[in-house]
Amino acid sequence: MSHNEYIMGKTLVIVTHPKLGSSKINKRWIEELKKHPENIIIHDLHATYPSLEIDVQKEQQLLESADKVILQFPFYWFNCPPFLKKWIDDVLAHGWAFGKNSGYKLAGKKFALAVTAGIKEEDYSATGKYDFTLEELTTPFATTFKYVKADYKPLYAFYGEEYNPTQEDIDTNAKNYIDYIENL
Repeated sequence: MSHNEYIMGKTLVIVTHPKLGSSKINKRWIEELKKHPENIIIHDLHATYPSLEIDVQKEQQLLESADKVILQFPFYWFNCPPFLKKWIDDVLAHGWAFGKNSGYKLAGKKFALAVTAGIKEEDYSATGKYDFTLEELTTPFATTFKYVKADYKPLYAFYGEEYNPTQEDIDTNAKNYIDYIENL
């Protein structure tokens, strides 16, 4: 069985966290994801590419073989980690993901974000500390996936990591993450 046959029909979760070892929420999400190997493939970019040199063809093959793709990352400086941005720039290449004669290889595939935010949800609002919702701040992702003709879905988030959430809140959120994935 080839790797592509193995992943076909599953959800590919691309994890990009530069300090995963010290993460509370992303690490807990991964623990929960690992309980569902029949449906979910976890792809840790930092573990796969410690030198930060991306095998573009391998990444494109993974994307082509998945039905659903989730980009999981911590939200900081109102964006994704730099390595995920590099991955997007390199992998969603002209001639493959978009452009004349590309075949739009991601067309129709469901894409979504799973984001951990240190700040409370109410701070991400028109009347909150940062003036914008998390959905508004992640609009470039929605636009990117629309541009490559993918089916972009609403994001999933954990808010308030900096406010010492209880283990029960973290565990509940991790279980809800699985429900979110199943219902995409």
